Amino acid sequence: MMVATIGAFALASRVEMLQGKVQADGAQAQEIARAGIEYAMARLADPHPQRRWAADGRTYAWSFAGASVELRIVDESGKVDINHADPALLAALLYAVGAEPSAAQQLAGAIVDWRDPDSLTQPGGGAEDPAYAAAGRAYGAKDAPFQSVAELHQVLGMTPELFVGLAPHLTVFSGLSRPNAEFASAPVRAALGLDTARIGQERRSGQAIAGTGTYSIESHATLADGREAVLRATVRRGGAVPGAAYAVMRWETGTLAR
Repeated sequence: MMVATIGAFALASRVEMLQGKVQADGAQAQEIARAGIEYAMARLADPHPQRRWAADGRTYAWSFAGASVELRIVDESGKVDINHADPALLAALLYAVGAEPSAAQQLAGAIVDWRDPDSLTQPGGGAEDPAYAAAGRAYGAKDAPFQSVAELHQVLGMTPELFVGLAPHLTVFSGLSRPNAEFASAPVRAALGLDTARIGQERRSGQAIAGTGTYSIESHATLADGREAVLRATVRRGGAVPGAAYAVMRWETGTLAR
């Protein structure tokens, strides 16, 4: 009986030790991913154009504390602001990410109806309170600005599949009616009616342009043992706290174990 008790105690101690190691490794990966955000902000602010990183979605590799980090940076001005874009631009972007033309126009109108203060449906289609009631939704159009891109899930006509393709190209932080093509993704450039191939070639051959100061950064850290952490943040250069390098607008973390 005593041997069995000692064995069980030893096994429990071993499990707790392994669990502690998993948690410690996960925390280490998260901290390295956070260091990636700090490093990316420093490279974005580099006064030397040859060393400065571009905020147009390209991937950068960085090594830190024995881990490898992949970083992607997108200037928020290169995204479509769902609180300011007109229905035509929203429909063009929806079409660029795979929506059918009629569905794109209807959903673009529903996005505008969600944020505008009136109860009038957009001329090209949309969704105000009666449409939500007919669809069995207990709520109607918000009639106020979007607080986050994730709020699009509540707009009538939005599907999970369409949201996945659309979300990376949207923002609520730029305040622009039309995005800045210098930092826009291929779908956004297509929605703007621009030559995506030519612009892509110019980006690869030109110097990195200083961004506007508000960025979405994805930092993917991989430890030597394969453990990973992903951090996705939207940050704005400077902050309310004196001496702060940036203010956080959005912060999402995740840890992956292998």
